[in-house]
Amino acid sequence: METHDTNPAPTPVPVTVIGLGLMGRALAGAFLRAGHPTTVWNRTPDKAGELVARGARLAASVHDAVAAGPLVVVCVSDQHSVRELLDPLGDVLDGRVLVNLTSGTSREARELAEWVGRRKGTAYLDGAIMAVPQAVGTADAAVHYSGPKAAFDQYEPVLRALAGTTAHLGEDPGLSSLYEVAVLSLMWSVGNGFLQAAALLGAAGVKAEAFAPLARQGVEITAGWLADYARQVDEGTYPALDATLHTHLTAMEHLVHESEFLGVNAELPRFIKALAERALAAGHGDDGYAALIEQFRKPS
Repeated sequence: METHDTNPAPTPVPVTVIGLGLMGRALAGAFLRAGHPTTVWNRTPDKAGELVARGARLAASVHDAVAAGPLVVVCVSDQHSVRELLDPLGDVLDGRVLVNLTSGTSREARELAEWVGRRKGTAYLDGAIMAVPQAVGTADAAVHYSGPKAAFDQYEPVLRALAGTTAHLGEDPGLSSLYEVAVLSLMWSVGNGFLQAAALLGAAGVKAEAFAPLARQGVEITAGWLADYARQVDEGTYPALDATLHTHLTAMEHLVHESEFLGVNAELPRFIKALAERALAAGHGDDGYAALIEQFRKPS
């Protein structure tokens, strides 16, 4: 994976942005701030008002928008909408680079890349935005791309306008979507863990705001384990460096019992405990926590 720090592109390149939801407007705004002639299109053109006032050109149709420049960025509601918009365009896509920043699955990204690849000289880059719209164009944002490295290298100076970190993950167009859902899994798991903890403490009258600093410290401690967990996962060996799964299971039982006693929903702790019990049944009781990867690898 290659990463690049944000810097204005040395030469203004015309860019088209299709889709002007909150994220699409943020993308177009970032290109405008970086000095790129920016053409925009949206099903409801009134969303382009502020961008037009800042210098963007509103195209009358998707066809005209795509024809306006060599780099076409799409950010709409779903992958079906991408195909619905681009299918009727004929050869206007030929010779352009299509950057799809619409959220979806790796399978959808690969299917769209295959469809684009049947057009003459058209390259497809799939992208995942690791930022909220307000952070787009700042050092706090990251956008990860996958697809042809040559296409990425050609327009990487332009794409730098969108984020502090611009990364190419590999030639497989599905990788960016896969990374995105992997990060979402991590985000939701951390978020749900915090909410479970806040519910427990709330039952004792403790405000979530009072718990937040300790929760942050706990997340940072956990983050420090990830590099070693990653090595163990890749190597397929799970030494118990801190505690065995037997020990973890005992603590998980405490969490279940505490939740039940306090009248707090215990579904999440029960699920965590069930995974550990399956790992023990498979002979991993004396291994470390990373051995649970074997349970996550199994289809549900």
